Parts: sequence; C-alpha cells; structure tokens
Amino acid sequence: MFQLSVAPGIEMRMFELSDAPIVFEAVERNRERLREWLPWVDQTHGAEDVAVFIKQVREQFANNLGPQCGIWVDGEFRGGFGCHPIDWANRNCSIGYWIDQTHAGRGVVSRCCVAMLDYLFGLGMHRVEIRCGTGNRASCAIPERFGFQREGIAREAQWVSGRWIDLLIWSMLEDDWRKRSTA
Repeated sequence: MFQLSVAPGIEMRMFELSDAPIVFEAVERNRERLREWLPWVDQTHGAEDVAVFIKQVREQFANNLGPQCGIWVDGEFRGGFGCHPIDWANRNCSIGYWIDQTHAGRGVVSRCCVAMLDYLFGLGMHRVEIRCGTGNRASCAIPERFGFQREGIAREAQWVSGRWIDLLIWSMLEDDWRKRSTA
C-alpha cells in the first residue's frame, strides 16, 4: 500500500486492520492530552472504532485521496500522520498529526512532516494546509518551523471536548516548498 522511510528507525505506513488494538492502546495512553485538541478522541471508545477509521482511510487512499499513516519508531507504533482527503480540482489538501507523549519533542513529527510534504508536492499538490488549535503550541510549532504562511484564524471552527476552539490556518505552496528545499 503506502510506506515512507522518514529517517533511520522512523517510517510512516498505511494503517492495517491488525493495527487497531495497538492504535487504540496509544490513544488510551495519551487520551487526556489528545482530547484537548483532537475531536475524534472522544468518539474513540475501543479498537472497533479504530478499525472503522482504518477501513475509511484505506478507502480514501484507494480512491486516490491521500494517505493516513501510522508513525513507527524502531518498529513500534508512536502516532499518526495523515492527509485529509485531497481536493484534486484545486490540487490542495491539509495534513494532521499526533505523537505519543513518550516521543514528543524528539523531532519525529518534524521529520514526518518533511517526508509527507515532499510526497504530496511530488504528487502535484499546489497547496498544503495545517490547521491547529490556537493554544496548541506544540502543533503550531511545526508549520512555524517550516515557514508555512500563517493566514489567519478560523473562529470557533472545531468542536472539541465540549467546547469550540479557534484554529490557526497555515499554508505552504509548492513553489515555496521547492525553494525552501533547494536553499
């Protein structure tokens, strides 16, 4: 299916149904931290819910709408990184990510971001967005680090854990990414 070698010991690969229990275990370990920013966490009650998600994202990939992957560090599941469905008419998409607390701050998500952006722009994307909760400093650090353009705030754009959160909208254009990669 889909697999990207990111760095020694780090890879992203398409979820398989057999991954559902270990993905759910990681969500459980990180539930309190993740539910502050990610709306799907409160709807994930067991491995069965993860299996439904995996079926959906495998269909998304089969329909040429982009990959949703697990992040694997030294063969162990450590988080998720994905492309939300591609809008081929406008050659754009958005990406999202999360990492197990045990690997936060180690550059894993940054490395995965570079690999996914190279992949997506290689497919012919013109624009890739990242949307982060305004208070989610760790998530916002990724687009800041890579020179994404901060475009604005979508006010109360997402219902998460019983409250509305504002989302910062960041974008990267293919030409800007290519210039950055060759600089």
